[in-house]
Amino acid sequence: MEAPHFTNDAIVFGILMISLGFVFYTESKTSGFWYKFYKIVPGLFMAYFIPAIFTTLGIIAPEWQTKNTIGEIVENESQLYYVASRFLLPAALVLMTLSIDLKAIFNLGSKALIMFFTGTVGIIIGGPIAILLISAFSPETVGGAGFDAVWRGLSTLAGSWIGGGANQTAMLEIYQYNPAKYGGMVFVDIVVANIWMAILLIGIGKKDKINKWLKADTSAIEDLKERVSDFTQSVKRTPTLTDFMIMLAIAFGTVGFGHFAGAYLSNVFSSLTANIASQTWRNIFSFLGSSFFWLISISTIVAIILSFTKAKNYEGAGASKVGSIFIYVLVATIGMKMDLTLIFENVNLIFIGLVWMSIHAGLLILVAKLIRAPYFFLAVGSQANVGGAASAPIVAQAFHPSLATVGVLLAVFGYAIGTIGAIVCTILMEIASKV
Repeated sequence: MEAPHFTNDAIVFGILMISLGFVFYTESKTSGFWYKFYKIVPGLFMAYFIPAIFTTLGIIAPEWQTKNTIGEIVENESQLYYVASRFLLPAALVLMTLSIDLKAIFNLGSKALIMFFTGTVGIIIGGPIAILLISAFSPETVGGAGFDAVWRGLSTLAGSWIGGGANQTAMLEIYQYNPAKYGGMVFVDIVVANIWMAILLIGIGKKDKINKWLKADTSAIEDLKERVSDFTQSVKRTPTLTDFMIMLAIAFGTVGFGHFAGAYLSNVFSSLTANIASQTWRNIFSFLGSSFFWLISISTIVAIILSFTKAKNYEGAGASKVGSIFIYVLVATIGMKMDLTLIFENVNLIFIGLVWMSIHAGLLILVAKLIRAPYFFLAVGSQANVGGAASAPIVAQAFHPSLATVGVLLAVFGYAIGTIGAIVCTILMEIASKV
């Protein structure tokens, strides 16, 4: 990939912030074109889509190649997504979880888990069904032999779409897909997962109509939102500089502790899992060696503990609003990773991914209709699988900041079952590819 016009992260960050400012400014309009526009397209989607346009036009890029003075190719990448996902995301989760009402979260009932597992099953059966469908008219697309077999590469998608990056790497190790072709699977992962996330974000703007069609009971969600709103009003105050400094101290102090404890625990569990005799079981528990898994988990746990202290009163000073700022920055950096022209490259593999994701989506819609689950559970249940801890909170907080924790809890659970589910999916894909 050629170098973009701007490679300095300070400049790129400025561009992303200007795009976010533009979104919020236009979304605040109460009449005219923009008022009508945002009735159809949610602002969160635009916060994601505008950076994607900049990347597509070559203005910015998540990664690129250059040549040094002796002609060697040098790989370069922006650090903005890393900073947003490793610093701002956990800080946002802390600030949004301070005022959590655990009782109300539990009152959401079993539908959240049902939709999460439906999403998992959709990924597990979607892979082999996609292979069967594609093989009917393009057998070479799902063919390959030995370590070049396409089903081996698709196993890494299953790991990513049920769990996360650690599970994806585990599947690569288990099934030994040709490393030279692995980049193509990562490419499919990025394109298809981002297209699906964009669709979910657009759906949020139409959630009332969708819920009406689903005949969904949204009373538990509305009760949680009302509880948080009532609490916020009861402690609301004009924030001072001291309030903001203490909130940032709580947030980033927790993030610092999360990085410290996460690095230690990931090393400990990496050593423990390395001593497991069975390669299969060793890879199933490989997510415990992910420092990101521990960072998100620890940050969320600390925030839940703090929600039982006076720290929760900082919601009245705007804790969740500050957290939302961090989330929007993360959304912009995720959008920056999407080059829209890549959709037309390696179309066959992309098509497999789209068919696969359509089966996942179709099953979620069917079950949501049957159990009358709100769109919130469908969107977050799906994203907790496909997007993981980096994007499930984004979708959840788009409904209400108080719901971000639901996305995190489901996504963390996805890490735990990701490799097991992906192995089952891969076994079925191998069978399907030989039919």
